[in-house]
Amino acid sequence: MDLPTTAKAAILTQQHQPLVVDQIHLPSELDVGQVLVEVLYSGICGSQIGEINGVKGPDKYLPHLLGHEGCGRVLAVGPGVSQLEPGDTVVMHWRKGNGINAKPAHYTWNNKPLNAGQITTFNDYAVVSENRLTRIPDNFDHKLAPLLGCAVTTGFGVVQNDACLGIGESVVVFGAGGVGLNIIQAAAMVSAYPIIAIDRYDSKLKLAATLGATHTINARNMDVRQTLNHITRGTLLDVAIDNTGNTSVIESCYQLTHAQGRVILVGVPCHHENINIHSLPLHFGKTLTGSHGGQSRPAIDIPRLVTLHQAGRLELSALITHEYSLNNINQAIHDIREGIVTGRCLIYF
Repeated sequence: MDLPTTAKAAILTQQHQPLVVDQIHLPSELDVGQVLVEVLYSGICGSQIGEINGVKGPDKYLPHLLGHEGCGRVLAVGPGVSQLEPGDTVVMHWRKGNGINAKPAHYTWNNKPLNAGQITTFNDYAVVSENRLTRIPDNFDHKLAPLLGCAVTTGFGVVQNDACLGIGESVVVFGAGGVGLNIIQAAAMVSAYPIIAIDRYDSKLKLAATLGATHTINARNMDVRQTLNHITRGTLLDVAIDNTGNTSVIESCYQLTHAQGRVILVGVPCHHENINIHSLPLHFGKTLTGSHGGQSRPAIDIPRLVTLHQAGRLELSALITHEYSLNNINQAIHDIREGIVTGRCLIYF
């Protein structure tokens, strides 16, 4: 089989600007631990929107490729690869799994170097580090598999590993996007109560209710504090989870939890913004924690989630509400920003 030498990719050339969709050149050979993958579907995570928006500050690696959750088929493996072989169907994920942590691939674009990390998914062929790929059954729905690369694994990891949410504990989730919906679904699985979803779009809140939210609040047209107080009968919450990265929301999460409450930050504030909190409660049991992908372990968590879905215990299909071609990726990004995308959108190749 002749392997591809070029790929079609969406490239970040400037922050705050549309991605450039163009042809790039793949490395002439695979290095140790690298795997050549035909990308079938990619999700778009809020982290990529953050990279485009410069949330973490100036980007010193421009131009570069993006994308960290996808599904693909292995075409070839480099020296030392032991976890995968050609023909395998894989979930592509940004958290480290089993295998070699390979060097980033050396792509070129217009005869100049094009930067990339250990995984990219906004390109129809990608050279990926072995430990960013996890094999799944060949008959698993390729459209659903990208969700296991970030949205689902992060959401479930936040509930299990960061929040350690227990039966009957109360939780409020600010932001019912791709990750937030899975936090809600996981919270329902562990029988938390109440599970309160807060967002600015009714379509997202409607979907959140189908996935386990017991109460929903539209922050655009409802008084959040007053409504929460009514739901909880004046009792402060056990857990508050922020997916927005909005500093005022983070401060609210801190205030809404009780003396031993847990506040989990999933969304990342802009690099020049700080939160203002009264820190004394942190000395007496309250916790404020930033999540790193829910501390998920792809090699362990993805097979378990596959089993849950196959058993009818984990809903995935409802999470995908929009699909776009790679040529229309900038439209997809626009629609995410404007709240048009209700759940997760897919890029198909």
